[in-house]
Parts: sequence; C-alpha cells; structure tokens
Amino acid sequence: MPLIVMCGYPCSGKTRRANELKAHFEEKTGREVHIVGDAALDVDRNNVYADSQKEKNVRASLKAEVERKVSKDNIVILDSLNYIKGYRYELFCLIKHAQTPHCLVYTLTSDEESSLWNKNRDAAEQYSRDTFDALVRRFEAPDSRNRWDSPLFTVLQDDMLPLEAISDALFRRKAPPPNQSTQSQPLSSANFLYELDKITQDVLMAIFNAQKTSVPGDLVSVPGATEKISFILKLSRSINMAELRKLRRQFISYTKMHPTEKTGQIANMFVQYLNKSLH
Repeated sequence: MPLIVMCGYPCSGKTRRANELKAHFEEKTGREVHIVGDAALDVDRNNVYADSQKEKNVRASLKAEVERKVSKDNIVILDSLNYIKGYRYELFCLIKHAQTPHCLVYTLTSDEESSLWNKNRDAAEQYSRDTFDALVRRFEAPDSRNRWDSPLFTVLQDDMLPLEAISDALFRRKAPPPNQSTQSQPLSSANFLYELDKITQDVLMAIFNAQKTSVPGDLVSVPGATEKISFILKLSRSINMAELRKLRRQFISYTKMHPTEKTGQIANMFVQYLNKSLH
C-alpha cells in the first residue's frame, strides 16, 4: 500500500494534515493507516536537531520503521520534516523496492507563520529559536520535476486537502518499476563476495592514504570508480580507519542483500555510499 511523505517547515501543520489524511483513508478504504514520525519515537527535538549525528540516527530509525510498516494492506504516512532532498530520494528508492506508489504533501508556510505557531505551542513542544532558524535555513523545498518529489501536493494553511487527487495518485497510479539498484536479487556469482571484499578494501586504503596529502575540498580518485563520482574529501578532520571499516561493513551487509551482477559497479556504489554517510 502507498506511502504519503509529509514535508514542511517546523510547525507548519504537518501533523494536523497527517491526521486528516489518516481519518479520511481509514473511513474511505477501511484499511489500517499508520503514522510514523518524530512523536512516535518520543524524540527531544531540540536535542536531536541540534546534533547532526543524532538527527541522522533519527532519520534512519524513521526510514526503517516505514520499511517495516509498508505492506500490501496498510497505508503509511511519514510525519516528519523530510526537508533533505537526498533523504526524500532514499524514501523514493524504498517505495520502488516495495513496488508501491507514493506522494508528497508539502505544507507550505512562511518562516514567520511557522515561527509564530512555534511560539504558541506548549513550552515543552517548542523548538528553540536557534534550532528553528537552522532548520529553516537548511530546508530543501520539494520540486515536482524530481521523480522523488512527485506527485507533489502543496497545501497552504487555509486550504482544504485535495483528498480525491491524493487518492487518485495513490490508488490509480502504477508503482514505479524496480530497477537494478532497488530490486533484491540472489547472489549469481561465486566470485561476487571475493570481489566485494577486495574492491571495498582497495577503496578504503586509497582514501586513507590520500588523506596524508589532501586538503578539504580535494577530489580523491579511488580504484575502479569514475572521476565524476570520486570521493570528495569534505571534512576538516581525518577519517580514521576504524570509521572507514565500520562503513565498509555496513555497505557489505547491504550489498549482500542487493547484489549487482556487474562487479565493475561496486567501487562506484561504495563511493556513493561513503559520500552520503560521511559529513
């Protein structure tokens, strides 16, 4: 069943709209509707969103919960900021793998309106001024020209939800077809695990050695990866081998479940994974 991704500034009405959608679809379809969001995880917003690693962990937990809930019988609504374009793309890949439709509901407000609503909340539920301002600055607005942001429904404060249009997008539209990167396949090559281990180890050593002479912003070429997606050394700190090995183990675990028949793609896949994982 479909996934509805909420998106908007802090205190822009996402939860209110999510509850409206839940009530509508439960009444109209008789199906169970699950709302997955920050509230369900009982997170301290100011604590989490002021720390990039904690925020990253929360996003991963939300994505994992969505993946568990999505099924042929349920409707899932992800009620969170979802303000990062790359994260919305990850959700798009998830629904492609699950072969289910999705849509994005964007609660559009000005930062002044959202700030006022934030101030009118109970003190325990408010974002601090610094946290609120930082989230607004980092917000990456959805764009319907992007596959992962489409179909896009933009809703203003006083608008009625376009329930029929959302329903058509979710139930009368075919799911995006799975592709090589999202469809699970059985391991087809006896040599695959050997190549996976060797290539990822070579990439690690190239990155580790390059740090001795590189400065932040340098493009570091790694064995087997094209220059276009070479690892970008963005950090002002060195990446220790323990951190690299941890990411390598995570990548290997994922790739075993989603192997590619073209081992020549492994280096590029690993580089892309590192670029997303290291901040």
